[in-house]
Amino acid sequence: MTLNSEYAGHKLLVANRGEIAVRIIRTAQRLGIETLAIYTSSDALSPHVTIADEAVHLQNRASDQEQLGSESKLYLSSATIISICKQHRVTMVHPGYGFLSENEQFAHSVEAAGMIWLGPQPNIIRIMGLKHEARVLAASAGLQLVPGSKGLVKTLNEALSIADTIGFPVILKATAGGGGMGLLVCRNGDDLSNCFISAQERATSLFHHGGVFIERYYPAARHIEIQVFGNGLGNVIHMGERECSIQRRHQKVLEETPSPFFTGRSSLRRDMCDAAVKLCKSIKYASAGTVEFLVDDESGQFFFLEMNTRIQVEHAITEAIHPGLDLVEMMIAQGIAQRSEARGLRYTAQNMTQAIYDKNPVESRIHAIEARVYCENPSEGFKPSPGILQLVELPEEDWLRVDSWVSTGTEVTPYFDPLICKLIVTGSTREQAVSRMARILKACKVFGPPNNLAYLASICESNIFKQGKATTRFLDSFDFSPRALSVLAAGIEMTIQDLPGRRIGLGMPRSGPMDSQAFSAANIIVGNTPEMEALEIITLPGAGCKLKFYRPAIVAVTGKSVTVKINGEQVSMWAHLTIPENAILDIVGLPGPGFRVYLAIRGGFPEVPRYLGSKSTSMGLGGYQGRSLRVGDQLALDLLSSDKDGTGPVSFVLRDSLIPVYPQDWVIRVLAGPHDDAEFLTPDGNGKFYSTKWSVSSSSNRMGIRLESNQSIDWARSTGGEGGSHPSNILDNGYALGTINVNGDTPVILTNEGPDMGGYVCLCTVATGERWKLGQLSPGSTVTFSKISWQDAQACRKKLVRWTEAVQASVNGCQPRTELIDGTFGNTEFSGILHMIERQSGSPRPAVTFRQAGDSAILVEYGEMHLDFVLRARVHALESEVRKRDVNGIWAFAPCIRSTMCHYDPSIISQADVLAILLEVDRLLPDSAADLQFPGRKVTFPIVLDDQWSRDASQRYMRTTRNSAVYLPSNIDYLARNNGLDGGAAEALQKLTDSAWLVFGVGFYLACPFLVPIDPRCRLVGQKMNPSRTYTPGGAVGIAGPVAAIYPVVSPGGYQLFGRTLPAWQTWGKGPDFASDRPWLLQPFDQVLFEPVSEERYLEIEQEFKAGQYKFKIEPAIFSMAAYMTFVDSVQQEVTEFKRKQAEGTAREEEREIELLREWQAQKAAKAPPMILADDIDVVSGNTSVSSSMSASVWKIKCQPGEVIQSADDVLVILEAMKTEINVHAGEENIGKMVKGLGKGIKEGVSVQGGGVLVWLE
Repeated sequence: MTLNSEYAGHKLLVANRGEIAVRIIRTAQRLGIETLAIYTSSDALSPHVTIADEAVHLQNRASDQEQLGSESKLYLSSATIISICKQHRVTMVHPGYGFLSENEQFAHSVEAAGMIWLGPQPNIIRIMGLKHEARVLAASAGLQLVPGSKGLVKTLNEALSIADTIGFPVILKATAGGGGMGLLVCRNGDDLSNCFISAQERATSLFHHGGVFIERYYPAARHIEIQVFGNGLGNVIHMGERECSIQRRHQKVLEETPSPFFTGRSSLRRDMCDAAVKLCKSIKYASAGTVEFLVDDESGQFFFLEMNTRIQVEHAITEAIHPGLDLVEMMIAQGIAQRSEARGLRYTAQNMTQAIYDKNPVESRIHAIEARVYCENPSEGFKPSPGILQLVELPEEDWLRVDSWVSTGTEVTPYFDPLICKLIVTGSTREQAVSRMARILKACKVFGPPNNLAYLASICESNIFKQGKATTRFLDSFDFSPRALSVLAAGIEMTIQDLPGRRIGLGMPRSGPMDSQAFSAANIIVGNTPEMEALEIITLPGAGCKLKFYRPAIVAVTGKSVTVKINGEQVSMWAHLTIPENAILDIVGLPGPGFRVYLAIRGGFPEVPRYLGSKSTSMGLGGYQGRSLRVGDQLALDLLSSDKDGTGPVSFVLRDSLIPVYPQDWVIRVLAGPHDDAEFLTPDGNGKFYSTKWSVSSSSNRMGIRLESNQSIDWARSTGGEGGSHPSNILDNGYALGTINVNGDTPVILTNEGPDMGGYVCLCTVATGERWKLGQLSPGSTVTFSKISWQDAQACRKKLVRWTEAVQASVNGCQPRTELIDGTFGNTEFSGILHMIERQSGSPRPAVTFRQAGDSAILVEYGEMHLDFVLRARVHALESEVRKRDVNGIWAFAPCIRSTMCHYDPSIISQADVLAILLEVDRLLPDSAADLQFPGRKVTFPIVLDDQWSRDASQRYMRTTRNSAVYLPSNIDYLARNNGLDGGAAEALQKLTDSAWLVFGVGFYLACPFLVPIDPRCRLVGQKMNPSRTYTPGGAVGIAGPVAAIYPVVSPGGYQLFGRTLPAWQTWGKGPDFASDRPWLLQPFDQVLFEPVSEERYLEIEQEFKAGQYKFKIEPAIFSMAAYMTFVDSVQQEVTEFKRKQAEGTAREEEREIELLREWQAQKAAKAPPMILADDIDVVSGNTSVSSSMSASVWKIKCQPGEVIQSADDVLVILEAMKTEINVHAGEENIGKMVKGLGKGIKEGVSVQGGGVLVWLE
């Protein structure tokens, strides 16, 4: 930082945002000037906010809502900005470019408030801002004008007369316009007549000034501008020209200096620069400005266009050819000088000496080019493309300058100009600079919504640009076709997935394809590796998928049977397909079994970045924007996506014997356990569970497949003990992928996005080789579970491997050795308990149970089902010892209250070997845990107790889910009653913050920490909400059973909320306590301390956290079991009394809840609409029916009896399934038919099975 007395005591406010705000602040800070940033809500995390010394939030006041409107207008609120300046003792204001930079009234207000305006005189801003007045000034200074009107044109007749005089084509310009807006080219009288009035109206709308004027339009012209700087006393210098002819929609995208047009035309350069200086001297211009000229490409004649009275976006290339020049610094110096006796920079000052700027280009021989990188879609008319930048990696070179405001994780909002950065390259020659720019544009990685990097690179590689012959019309006919596809229709759901997904644990969903078999086959058919990213699609009749391919591509479609068309011509599934340039691929849903379709494209999606090792879409992470694809999304394709040797649309079709058949009624092989034994189910209940034909619910999704039946679960116990009041509750433990988790009495198969930890019983687990079937289970299909052994599960897995090899062999033209897709295994009784070690009388060693959790995990449980720090210590010791052995194939543990889930790879290590290692390590553990010590950290979290956000979540729950429960309306009051606390809510909150909390586990979702108070007198308990909330704010803290959790993101949840803190999760790893490959904070045996803060302070901290600026208070700590046990002994009498009152309170609340739950269930049952069965059809003779393609709910009925079908796309009914709206279209075959009526029992709100008649037509 330069300390200079002339800058001392100054504070600079930047009335702008984005890269220019960052650029101005950095110069000010280099000079030692204190800086103040302003920002809107969407800009709260922007770097100009975080690097400034101070930042003030621009907020809409209620009275300003109508006036200011959207966020973008907040930066135009001059009164608000002036008020902020006064409150914060600002001494100077820099407006940047755009917004208020050329607003005369704002400049006046700044000066009237006694501050320095870092820009030209306000009256000059006004005159030059009205282009018709600027033309008069330019003419009086002797500059040649573009032939046109002498002033504003007020009538159409006047406009036509002028146009006849100067000749067509002409251009209509808004006098107050700028930034390429307010311009209309008219090629003849009809054009002019048609758009004159609208031009005036648009000018009024955009610029609050309806004045327009006319100029002759030169189709083959150049746009060249001169950078000037004046001291306001008549001394003006120029810094050379900038060629700005590369424009789209009259807006610049590439600029360079020197101009290639001046090669061999040095006198023309001199004349143009002299003209610019002459104009500025005539008005005693102050500060930085730009004089723009239109140059006839053929004659070289140049005309004054306009003057920009501000710093330009492209000013950086002028700085690049004049080493050491900083135009912002000069503007600051001029502003300060204007307040001095000199009244401006002295003309003798070195930076005001013209000879320096004349000499620099000659001696340095530097050529500079700037490219503006926008989040916009060149193939869609340069439509802005807001969204999350999922990866930003900008190269570093000595000859490259990057002016940017973005980084990985930045959200580009729709409120502002989509400029994200400027790339400025230099070279010793123009050829070198052009080559470097083309190279750097290809090296930049800005992955997320579409941008113009490829478009800019294509321009740099074009012969016209290389030769320096581009005019302002160059881009009008520039041929650019992105190597990409666009989504025209997205079906029900379409996501990017890859294999094997994320194998991290800690609550990171595995993700990946639900049907790995069809997914891998699609990739193999197009020549990819089986693991390459591809699209997983759910499509139904009336909800198809449609994609436009701008370039040729090789694709394959596999999975559920659908109709596939290329440009309307039907082609085969399970085939190698060639998509021609600019072709449409249609995937049309068909009725029938199966559910998911896979589309693989050769080369995958190279601009979809990996997140935590995978491109799979999950939970707001990964994939494209962390979500399902939508209409309008565009995905870049690989350079290898096409096949030049393709001889037709279909060059290979997989043989029928290798194509899987998807039934309606499925048998899925599972491994018993971890919890299907007599401790949890009665013997009859166990048999009934496996013999039941379960129906797949329409509420299923990638998180879990919900199963329905009229059979209830026969539990062997009445409650879950410390785990919860329902027998399905247990103390939280790890979950295996594909496990059948029972929530209440509803089985749910936990699938790719499911949690890896929780507090519900898991009866059995789908074998790895059978998990592909889960992807093809459709609502209304049925499932029966068949138990197999671990050895049989490996046979299933190997059979799937052989099938994949057979597909590869078939694609390679070889005779496949295997065509079997399925096999037959006995449904023998297998125990889910692999081994038990009983507790020996008198020994401190607890009992241990080793439970089978599928074919790739073992659940290790210590002791009885209650919370015990000694048991948790033993779990930690077991894990630590196994990790020390670095066993190949054991890849993760998921520890929680009294157990850990050991995950392993069965293709590397067998279940027997894993069990043997676990048994050996357990045997080597000491009998007593008293001497165990565990290193960790103490981490302090700010918390708002009884916060507004948690209360709002409860209110939402009461409005939408359940309005009466023991825990309503206040979770905290319930916790006080449930734990027998005489002091009510206040005492409950006191206890919840009096003790440090030990991190027992990290998992469930997104590294959610499970916490238990170290002080047993503070261990409150509460039941899980039944049913769960659909909304929980991120950072909410709640209790279920004896365990608390901090919710990482907005999500469903069932814990009793008592406060809100910061999440222990930062998606992009921003902040001193996180990293991009470790976006979670906590680990087992860390200690958490809650520090109460106000809601106002919390909001400030939350903003710091989101911006990556918040640093947690963290200190090392050792958790000593000996010290803990000594402490517990010292307070044992108090603990006993606390638990007695707690037990009494819990018993009372459980009794109340039984009654309240019964009442709610009765009310719900009375209101429940009937299910319309597929065979419950009132056949109307001679009429046509439109049926439901799947089990779903009728959400909206969109047709009326007597209406005639006008189009195949007419929507008759809207169904709802998987939280998705599904339009039921009439179809081409029904055009002209009339709606006779609805199917039997059909009305809004009823459920209907697949095949049920919705509408009758005649």
